[in-house]
Amino acid sequence: MPDFIRIHPSDNVAVTLHPVARGTVFQGVTALEDIPQGHKMALGAVKAGENVVKYGFPIGHATADLTPGMWVHTHNMVTNLSGEVEYSYHPNVHPVSSRDAVSFQGFLRPDGKAGIRNEIWIIPTVGCVNDVAKALVRENQDLVTGSIDGLYTFPHPFGCSQTGEDHAQTRKLLAALTRHPNAGAVLVLSLGCENLTREQFLAELGPYDPERVKFLTCQEVPDEMEAGRKLLEQCAAYAGHFTRQPIPASRLVVGMKCGGSDGLSGITANPVVGRFSDMLVGMGGSTVLTEVPEMFGAEGFLMDRCQNQEVFEKAVAMINGFKNYFIRHGEVVYDNPSPGNKQGGITTLEDKSCGCVQKGGSAPIMDVIGYGEPVVTQGLNMLSGPGNDLVSATALTAAGAQLILFTTGRGTPFGAPAPTVKIATNTPLAEKKHNWIDFNAGVVADGKATLDEAAEALMALVLAVSSGKQTRTEEKGFREISIFKDGVVL
Repeated sequence: MPDFIRIHPSDNVAVTLHPVARGTVFQGVTALEDIPQGHKMALGAVKAGENVVKYGFPIGHATADLTPGMWVHTHNMVTNLSGEVEYSYHPNVHPVSSRDAVSFQGFLRPDGKAGIRNEIWIIPTVGCVNDVAKALVRENQDLVTGSIDGLYTFPHPFGCSQTGEDHAQTRKLLAALTRHPNAGAVLVLSLGCENLTREQFLAELGPYDPERVKFLTCQEVPDEMEAGRKLLEQCAAYAGHFTRQPIPASRLVVGMKCGGSDGLSGITANPVVGRFSDMLVGMGGSTVLTEVPEMFGAEGFLMDRCQNQEVFEKAVAMINGFKNYFIRHGEVVYDNPSPGNKQGGITTLEDKSCGCVQKGGSAPIMDVIGYGEPVVTQGLNMLSGPGNDLVSATALTAAGAQLILFTTGRGTPFGAPAPTVKIATNTPLAEKKHNWIDFNAGVVADGKATLDEAAEALMALVLAVSSGKQTRTEEKGFREISIFKDGVVL
């Protein structure tokens, strides 16, 4: 098993692939101290104020003179980022290679979209009915028969006492979930006096099939459990008509997300996902990259891949919009890596972002979509959303992702409404938390597989999950949503 990796020939640091002891030699450089897994070692002399280079890109500068073999981390380097950035478009767009079509066993919907699950969803429009929704799920599991994969609800605290953009985002997010192709049928559950009125919801939802989407306002019926049961029976009758059939992978929309990153995220799991993304795009499918704050400092990897000036301008607006969001709340724009990130070897936001954007592969960026908006352009899309795991995974689901690839170096048990495939960056995590992890990209660091080989294996897993194989989170029934909130609560 190799000890280090130098990611790019111009890098002046190497990354440890496992914990390294003092005295270990790499490319003629001897480690001067013990260095944890995923952390950096100086390969040459770097004077205070000079850049530390990783991924072929400056990820910050040294705060003290670095000598070859030194451990490089938060104690001796900091970010280069400070203020606003002027962006200019220098097109560097290269279509990915086309690949032979493959198929999965999914559910073809009347609108031409494909679901990889055939579930019944209960969507509460307000937090006041969360427990009613949970009771309806609990007491009607007998309806999960035949081709119906499950009955679920997604509680949240919003839908009332919200104003302006927050109210609009809640409305948009819940309507988007109602349209999701993994839901064979949906019961929209309201209280009756909330801000998010049925009229508002219907206006946001747009045209819908009344056989598929049912509505229940609890204040309008004597017994909401009895009324809910009757509507769920109708939902089950409708959803039960769908059966799995061969569907081309070009109908897939796959969300890409990382959380609890470590120093190996940008070396193993994220580039594996990036290669997978290029493969799926080459088949005519679509992928979605989000977590805008984790693009800060690595925009250069993405901006010039926008397919045209219009998409570039949308990307600039998205990036600057999020920076203004931070500034508006008096937060430091570039103070992002979490304690867990730092413990795993990530030092600065540039370090984290350069690893994060590896998930986007090399395909052209075809569109930039807003929070709660659907993917409408085939290929690689960028989605406006924060870095928070639950919020961004919910946004990916709302964008139409039937499945989410979630890379992690620390591990997490949560699941989004869409099946969430957890991808470990390192083998120790995959072995320790095998009840959380679906795929081990640590084999790349172990020297047991190349990035391309791991991506092919990930593609096989995605097709299996799309055809009905449950993820670890699905096996446990773990799934939840979190809606992006910015303003006041009345």
